[in-house]
Amino acid sequence: MLSRLNLWVALVVAFAALPRPGRSASADNAPLGRSVRIGDVTTVEGVRDNPLVGYGLAVGLNGTGDRQQTLFSMQTLANILRKMGVQVPGAVILARNVASVFVTANLPPFARPGQRLDVDVASTGDAKSLEGGVLLLTPLYGSDGKVYAVAQGPLVLGGYTAGGRGNQVQVNHPTTGRIPAGALVERDTAIDLTQMKTISLLLREPDFITAQNAASAINQSFGKGVATAVDGRRIEIPVAAVGQPVPEVLARIEALPIAVHPRARVVINERTGTVVMGKEVSLGAASILHGNLAIEITTVFQVSQPAPLSSGQTVVVPQTTVQAQEQPAHRVELKEGATVEDLVNGLQAIGATARDIIAILEALKAAGSLQAELEVI
Repeated sequence: MLSRLNLWVALVVAFAALPRPGRSASADNAPLGRSVRIGDVTTVEGVRDNPLVGYGLAVGLNGTGDRQQTLFSMQTLANILRKMGVQVPGAVILARNVASVFVTANLPPFARPGQRLDVDVASTGDAKSLEGGVLLLTPLYGSDGKVYAVAQGPLVLGGYTAGGRGNQVQVNHPTTGRIPAGALVERDTAIDLTQMKTISLLLREPDFITAQNAASAINQSFGKGVATAVDGRRIEIPVAAVGQPVPEVLARIEALPIAVHPRARVVINERTGTVVMGKEVSLGAASILHGNLAIEITTVFQVSQPAPLSSGQTVVVPQTTVQAQEQPAHRVELKEGATVEDLVNGLQAIGATARDIIAILEALKAAGSLQAELEVI
């Protein structure tokens, strides 16, 4: 058994000399913000997608459908045949070309009857593949239990499976598929903008500076104080104070540029070893000592055979060998106001891996040297 343990010999955080009078290094490197449209960072309250889901059957499979023990697919097929005048008990149906599937879709805002939607189809039973299948007419329901769309059509798969009896090749996931423009909207869900009394803009990322900048840009464009930043996420504009139709107001507001100051954030994924750091992340003065300890445990089983005509028994005796190798610690120095590039370059110079960098970042955050929000996903 081979295991690798990353040991942090020492993590010493020592702030350098006191800051000099005037502007500091961090103030000189403070981001000025980037210009974006209001429509790119906000959404309109009440204008959103609605998820839809339905249950149906995919037919026309080449013997790769659900097996007989998947009872609900056979019951569904029997119910469909019964509606068409064919009386067949579900227990006697042997159909390997049928698979039960769940169908999902997103109903966009302002959807009208007759509009086409893309749908995703996923097998719910033990079907091997949906390749070549055709989805039968399937109603799609919203969270309120009402039918908002119906789906039907041939499946498009991003993978396939071939072979059998131990010799099989599979590419991607052949039990999921997609039907482009496979659903038809049946119910009108469009919002009547003429009934809106107040336009509420919601920031995708809550930030008081961005909310205030957006309200100031709207007031400057309309020439009067019509917009108010309620909190770090919501900006409200009374429709009566603007005196224009809501679509015209929204089109004009979404095109306004504002300055956005991204929040300093470090996102790490310990499962994959992924580290994403924004350019706005600043580091305090720190001294990092990093070393590795590799421990190798090897077990060899030997058979102890007793002498002939003796009363002993044959037993298996494990022989375990433990070896440890420790590398000398490497040092990385970070000055006050160091950037992400300085940190990455220093860690790469000592041969740190992605998982080493994750552990170092967590230690820097705990020591107070990482001036950013650390998010683990």
